[in-house]
Amino acid sequence: MLILSNEDVTKLLTMEDCLQALSAAYQAFGEGRALNIPRLDSLLEHQPDLGRVYSFKVMGGAVIGGVQALRINSDVIHWPEVDGNRRRVKIPAAKGHWVGLVYLFDPATGMPLAIFPDGVLQHFRVGAANGLAARYLAPTGVQEVALLGTGWQAETQLLAFDTVVKPREVRVFSPNPEHREAFCARMQGCVQAALRPVADAESAVRGAQVVAAATNSMQPVLRPEWIQPGVHFSTIKAQEVDRTMVQQTHLYLHTRKQAKADVQSAGNVPEFEKEAGWWRQLDLSQTPDLVDLVCGRVAGRQSADEVTLFVNNVGMGLQFAAVGALVWQRARQLGIGHELPDEWFIENVHP
Repeated sequence: MLILSNEDVTKLLTMEDCLQALSAAYQAFGEGRALNIPRLDSLLEHQPDLGRVYSFKVMGGAVIGGVQALRINSDVIHWPEVDGNRRRVKIPAAKGHWVGLVYLFDPATGMPLAIFPDGVLQHFRVGAANGLAARYLAPTGVQEVALLGTGWQAETQLLAFDTVVKPREVRVFSPNPEHREAFCARMQGCVQAALRPVADAESAVRGAQVVAAATNSMQPVLRPEWIQPGVHFSTIKAQEVDRTMVQQTHLYLHTRKQAKADVQSAGNVPEFEKEAGWWRQLDLSQTPDLVDLVCGRVAGRQSADEVTLFVNNVGMGLQFAAVGALVWQRARQLGIGHELPDEWFIENVHP
């Protein structure tokens, strides 16, 4: 059994690697050679006087000839209002840290292969999904990108768009001036595009051919009045857009198989994760998704003036199988990680 750290995974993974791994996995999924275990969120009453709950999230997937992956998050979360927006925030309650783990198994034998934190891979797989969608949906010759958000999700969104559409400039907005300045200073050496912090969202969006939201907001951050011919919009969650925006653009989902994560709860739990948003009000059964694009079942951008919107509505556990396999294989090749005895993880009692 191989144990890896987030620092190990950082050494083993690039955005281009992640894009290629996801593309191959979506192709396999479309051809019936891979499976996805849908995401399930379980919310348990915990410190209701503080608005906090315990959240246990599980998802997974497998590729024939590859690995089986299981991703688990064990979190304390709450939904504070920041600058008038409701946000979903994970509290580092585990000795000042968070708990997210990826388990890999060998389908040929059932043997456990590896365990590692999900943090770095989680960042990369979300960014790569949006970047892969932009490969099919963004206009040609993108010069300017607007990035709304400066958190950890924004980092890999930036890397993905820099890799795929190769813009000349990315204008970055956060309501917090220090955050946007620090983000641009930190990330400039990681990308080819020139990064420019701007004081308001309108300044970021004006003239951009790609507008990407990467926030933890539970309320819309993309505005219908920003719609201009030829723009590609991108979000990392369904809540970042509203029904009007969805209906005025050509919508593509990450996956229509599961329009939103299934949520179960017990006790006094706020209803923020179960809100009746546009994804529950509209029939999305025929909406094209990223698998359709990769497999060629639907065309991407149809014209220079078309307005496209990609909503990364819910993560796929298959992503952890695709990228996790790459991480595990490279770790083996390079001798990175720590080995633990297999006997600690298998048993001689029939379960």
